[in-house]
Amino acid sequence: MNELTDERLLRYSRQIHVTGVDVAGQERLLASRVLIIGLGGLGSPVATYLAAAGVGHLVLCDHDQVDLSNLQRQIVHATADVGRPKVESARDRLMAINPEPRIDTIARQLTDEELLEQVRLADCVVDCTDNFGIRFALNEACVRAATPLVSGAAIRMEGQVAVFMGHLPDQPCYRCLYKDENELGERCAESGVLAPVPGVIGCVQAVETLKVLLNLGRTLAGRLLLWDAHLMEWRSLKLKKDPACPVCGTGG
Repeated sequence: MNELTDERLLRYSRQIHVTGVDVAGQERLLASRVLIIGLGGLGSPVATYLAAAGVGHLVLCDHDQVDLSNLQRQIVHATADVGRPKVESARDRLMAINPEPRIDTIARQLTDEELLEQVRLADCVVDCTDNFGIRFALNEACVRAATPLVSGAAIRMEGQVAVFMGHLPDQPCYRCLYKDENELGERCAESGVLAPVPGVIGCVQAVETLKVLLNLGRTLAGRLLLWDAHLMEWRSLKLKKDPACPVCGTGG
Protein backbone atom coordinates (compact mmCIF):
# COMPACT_ATOMS: atom_id res chain seq x y z
CA MET A 1 0.00 0.00 0.00
CA ASN A 2 1.49 3.31 -1.15
CA GLU A 3 -1.11 5.69 0.27
CA LEU A 4 0.24 8.49 2.42
CA THR A 5 -1.09 7.93 5.93
CA ASP A 6 -0.86 10.65 8.55
CA GLU A 7 2.29 8.99 9.90
CA ARG A 8 3.89 8.93 6.45
CA LEU A 9 2.92 12.54 5.82
CA LEU A 10 4.77 13.47 9.00
CA ARG A 11 7.80 11.24 8.31
CA TYR A 12 8.30 12.59 4.78
CA SER A 13 6.91 16.10 5.33
CA ARG A 14 10.17 17.97 4.68
CA GLN A 15 10.68 16.09 1.44
CA ILE A 16 7.08 16.51 0.28
CA HIS A 17 7.53 20.28 0.55
CA VAL A 18 10.32 20.21 -2.04
CA THR A 19 9.18 21.69 -5.34
CA GLY A 20 8.65 18.87 -7.80
CA VAL A 21 8.13 16.17 -5.17
CA ASP A 22 4.77 16.84 -3.48
CA VAL A 23 2.44 14.05 -2.41
CA ALA A 24 2.39 12.46 -5.86
CA GLY A 25 6.18 12.23 -5.92
CA GLN A 26 6.35 10.65 -2.47
CA GLU A 27 3.77 8.08 -3.53
CA ARG A 28 5.91 7.38 -6.58
CA LEU A 29 8.92 6.74 -4.35
CA LEU A 30 6.90 4.41 -2.16
CA ALA A 31 6.03 2.41 -5.28
CA SER A 32 9.62 2.30 -6.57
CA ARG A 33 12.12 -0.57 -6.53
CA VAL A 34 15.88 0.08 -6.47
CA LEU A 35 18.68 -2.47 -6.79
CA ILE A 36 21.85 -1.51 -4.87
CA ILE A 37 24.96 -3.50 -5.77
CA GLY A 38 27.60 -3.15 -3.04
CA LEU A 39 27.08 -2.18 0.62
CA GLY A 40 30.48 -0.62 1.27
CA GLY A 41 31.65 2.98 1.37
CA LEU A 42 29.35 4.08 -1.45
CA GLY A 43 26.46 1.77 -0.72
CA SER A 44 26.27 2.83 2.93
CA PRO A 45 24.98 6.38 2.29
CA VAL A 46 23.04 5.31 -0.82
CA ALA A 47 21.05 2.67 1.05
CA THR A 48 20.63 4.83 4.14
CA TYR A 49 19.23 7.84 2.32
CA LEU A 50 17.02 5.87 -0.07
CA ALA A 51 15.48 4.03 2.87
CA ALA A 52 15.05 7.25 4.85
CA ALA A 53 13.55 9.00 1.80
CA GLY A 54 10.85 6.35 1.51
CA VAL A 55 11.82 4.27 -1.51
CA GLY A 56 9.38 1.42 -1.06
CA HIS A 57 11.44 -1.59 -2.13
CA LEU A 58 15.21 -1.93 -1.81
CA VAL A 59 17.16 -4.95 -3.01
CA LEU A 60 20.61 -5.13 -1.37
CA CYS A 61 23.24 -7.27 -3.07
CA ASP A 62 26.73 -7.92 -1.67
CA HIS A 63 28.56 -11.23 -1.21
CA ASP A 64 31.04 -9.87 1.36
CA GLN A 65 31.15 -9.85 5.16
CA VAL A 66 31.86 -6.88 7.43
CA ASP A 67 35.56 -6.50 8.23
CA LEU A 68 37.12 -4.25 10.84
CA SER A 69 38.95 -2.32 8.10
CA ASN A 70 35.57 -1.44 6.53
CA LEU A 71 34.32 0.59 9.47
CA GLN A 72 36.45 3.67 8.76
CA ARG A 73 34.11 4.56 5.88
CA GLN A 74 31.27 2.01 5.61
CA ILE A 75 29.00 3.71 8.09
CA VAL A 76 25.94 1.49 7.64
CA HIS A 77 27.84 -1.18 9.64
CA ALA A 78 28.94 -1.18 13.29
CA THR A 79 31.72 -2.84 15.26
CA ALA A 80 29.32 -5.51 16.51
CA ASP A 81 28.61 -6.45 12.87
CA VAL A 82 32.16 -7.62 12.10
CA GLY A 83 31.91 -11.06 10.53
CA ARG A 84 28.25 -10.67 9.52
CA PRO A 85 27.09 -10.56 5.89
CA LYS A 86 27.03 -6.92 4.84
CA VAL A 87 23.51 -7.18 3.45
CA GLU A 88 22.19 -8.37 6.83
CA SER A 89 24.02 -5.68 8.77
CA ALA A 90 22.79 -3.01 6.34
CA ARG A 91 19.22 -4.32 6.41
CA ASP A 92 19.08 -4.12 10.21
CA ARG A 93 20.43 -0.57 10.22
CA LEU A 94 17.99 0.59 7.52
CA MET A 95 15.01 -0.94 9.29
CA ALA A 96 16.04 0.84 12.49
CA ILE A 97 15.93 4.14 10.58
CA ASN A 98 12.72 3.41 8.65
CA PRO A 99 10.78 0.16 9.14
CA GLU A 100 8.46 0.84 6.20
CA PRO A 101 10.44 -0.14 3.06
CA ARG A 102 10.55 -3.74 1.92
CA ILE A 103 14.20 -4.82 2.00
CA ASP A 104 15.37 -7.94 0.17
CA THR A 105 18.92 -9.19 0.61
CA ILE A 106 21.15 -11.19 -1.74
CA ALA A 107 24.35 -12.32 -0.01
CA ARG A 108 26.09 -13.80 -3.05
CA GLN A 109 27.29 -12.91 -6.50
CA LEU A 110 24.53 -13.16 -9.09
CA THR A 111 24.84 -15.17 -12.28
CA ASP A 112 24.41 -13.25 -15.54
CA GLU A 113 20.81 -14.46 -15.84
CA GLU A 114 19.99 -13.61 -12.23
CA LEU A 115 21.56 -10.17 -12.57
CA LEU A 116 19.56 -9.41 -15.69
CA GLU A 117 16.35 -10.48 -13.96
CA GLN A 118 17.01 -8.27 -10.93
CA VAL A 119 17.88 -5.33 -13.18
CA ARG A 120 14.67 -5.82 -15.17
CA LEU A 121 12.62 -5.73 -11.98
CA ALA A 122 14.24 -2.49 -10.77
CA ASP A 123 13.19 1.06 -11.58
CA CYS A 124 16.80 2.15 -11.06
CA VAL A 125 20.12 0.39 -10.36
CA VAL A 126 22.88 1.90 -8.21
CA ASP A 127 26.42 0.64 -8.79
CA CYS A 128 28.36 0.92 -5.52
CA THR A 129 31.02 -1.70 -6.29
CA ASP A 130 34.78 -1.53 -6.77
CA ASN A 131 34.84 -4.61 -9.00
CA PHE A 132 35.07 -3.59 -12.61
CA GLY A 133 34.09 -6.94 -14.03
CA ILE A 134 30.80 -6.57 -12.16
CA ARG A 135 30.49 -2.98 -13.36
CA PHE A 136 30.73 -4.01 -17.00
CA ALA A 137 28.23 -6.85 -16.48
CA LEU A 138 25.86 -4.52 -14.64
CA ASN A 139 26.10 -1.91 -17.37
CA GLU A 140 25.31 -4.48 -20.06
CA ALA A 141 22.31 -5.75 -18.08
CA CYS A 142 21.00 -2.20 -17.63
CA VAL A 143 21.25 -1.49 -21.36
CA ARG A 144 19.47 -4.75 -22.21
CA ALA A 145 16.74 -4.13 -19.63
CA ALA A 146 16.41 -0.39 -20.39
CA THR A 147 16.99 0.41 -16.70
CA PRO A 148 18.78 3.61 -15.56
CA LEU A 149 22.18 3.06 -13.93
CA VAL A 150 23.63 5.42 -11.31
CA SER A 151 27.37 4.82 -11.10
CA GLY A 152 29.87 6.08 -8.55
CA ALA A 153 33.52 5.57 -7.68
CA ALA A 154 35.84 6.90 -4.97
CA ILE A 155 39.53 6.48 -4.20
CA ARG A 156 42.14 8.45 -2.24
CA MET A 157 40.65 11.99 -2.27
CA GLU A 158 38.82 11.73 -5.59
CA GLY A 159 35.41 10.64 -6.74
CA GLN A 160 33.08 10.56 -9.71
CA VAL A 161 29.38 10.07 -10.40
CA ALA A 162 27.40 9.57 -13.62
CA VAL A 163 23.96 8.42 -14.69
CA PHE A 164 23.91 6.05 -17.64
CA MET A 165 20.88 5.50 -19.86
CA GLY A 166 22.64 3.69 -22.67
CA HIS A 167 19.38 2.14 -23.85
CA LEU A 168 18.39 5.53 -25.26
CA PRO A 169 19.59 6.36 -28.80
CA ASP A 170 21.44 9.54 -27.82
CA GLN A 171 22.83 8.44 -24.43
CA PRO A 172 26.19 6.76 -23.67
CA CYS A 173 26.60 3.72 -21.45
CA TYR A 174 29.39 2.93 -18.99
CA ARG A 175 31.30 1.02 -21.67
CA CYS A 176 31.38 4.13 -23.87
CA LEU A 177 33.43 5.80 -21.12
CA TYR A 178 35.65 2.87 -20.17
CA LYS A 179 36.74 0.59 -23.00
CA ASP A 180 38.86 -1.86 -21.08
CA GLU A 181 38.75 -3.28 -17.57
CA ASN A 182 42.53 -2.78 -17.32
CA GLU A 183 42.01 0.99 -17.25
CA LEU A 184 40.36 0.66 -13.84
CA GLY A 185 42.66 -1.50 -11.78
CA GLU A 186 43.02 0.57 -8.60
CA ARG A 187 41.06 -0.16 -5.45
CA CYS A 188 41.02 1.64 -2.12
CA ALA A 189 42.58 -1.44 -0.47
CA GLU A 190 45.77 -0.66 -2.40
CA SER A 191 45.58 3.12 -2.82
CA GLY A 192 43.63 4.16 0.27
CA VAL A 193 40.66 6.48 0.65
CA LEU A 194 39.88 9.34 3.01
CA ALA A 195 36.92 8.29 5.16
CA PRO A 196 34.27 10.86 4.06
CA VAL A 197 35.11 10.74 0.32
CA PRO A 198 32.94 7.72 -0.57
CA GLY A 199 30.28 9.17 1.70
CA VAL A 200 30.09 12.36 -0.34
CA ILE A 201 30.01 10.44 -3.62
CA GLY A 202 27.39 8.02 -2.26
CA CYS A 203 25.22 10.95 -1.20
CA VAL A 204 25.38 12.36 -4.74
CA GLN A 205 24.41 8.92 -6.06
CA ALA A 206 21.41 8.89 -3.71
CA VAL A 207 20.33 12.33 -4.92
CA GLU A 208 20.64 11.27 -8.56
CA THR A 209 18.67 8.08 -7.88
CA LEU A 210 15.81 10.03 -6.33
CA LYS A 211 15.86 12.45 -9.28
CA VAL A 212 15.68 9.55 -11.72
CA LEU A 213 12.76 7.98 -9.84
CA LEU A 214 10.93 11.31 -9.60
CA ASN A 215 11.90 12.59 -13.05
CA LEU A 216 13.08 15.64 -11.15
CA GLY A 217 15.50 18.32 -12.38
CA ARG A 218 18.44 17.58 -14.65
CA THR A 219 20.23 14.34 -13.87
CA LEU A 220 23.85 13.47 -14.65
CA ALA A 221 22.77 11.48 -17.71
CA GLY A 222 25.37 12.14 -20.40
CA ARG A 223 27.72 13.82 -17.93
CA LEU A 224 30.54 12.73 -15.63
CA LEU A 225 30.80 14.67 -12.38
CA LEU A 226 34.35 14.68 -10.98
CA TRP A 227 35.34 15.73 -7.46
CA ASP A 228 38.83 16.55 -6.24
CA ALA A 229 38.56 16.68 -2.45
CA HIS A 230 42.21 17.76 -2.10
CA LEU A 231 41.48 21.01 -3.96
CA MET A 232 37.74 20.95 -3.09
CA GLU A 233 36.80 21.40 -6.74
CA TRP A 234 34.02 19.92 -8.84
CA ARG A 235 33.95 19.73 -12.61
CA SER A 236 31.58 18.18 -15.13
CA LEU A 237 32.51 16.52 -18.40
CA LYS A 238 30.08 15.87 -21.23
CA LEU A 239 29.97 12.25 -22.37
CA LYS A 240 29.19 11.09 -25.89
CA LYS A 241 27.75 7.83 -27.11
CA ASP A 242 30.29 5.67 -28.93
CA PRO A 243 28.71 4.34 -32.14
CA ALA A 244 31.19 1.45 -32.03
CA CYS A 245 30.41 0.54 -28.40
CA PRO A 246 29.95 -3.25 -28.16
CA VAL A 247 27.15 -2.78 -25.62
CA CYS A 248 25.01 0.17 -26.74
CA GLY A 249 26.45 1.14 -30.14
CA THR A 250 25.06 0.27 -33.55
CA GLY A 251 27.46 -2.65 -33.66
CA GLY A 252 26.49 -3.90 -30.18
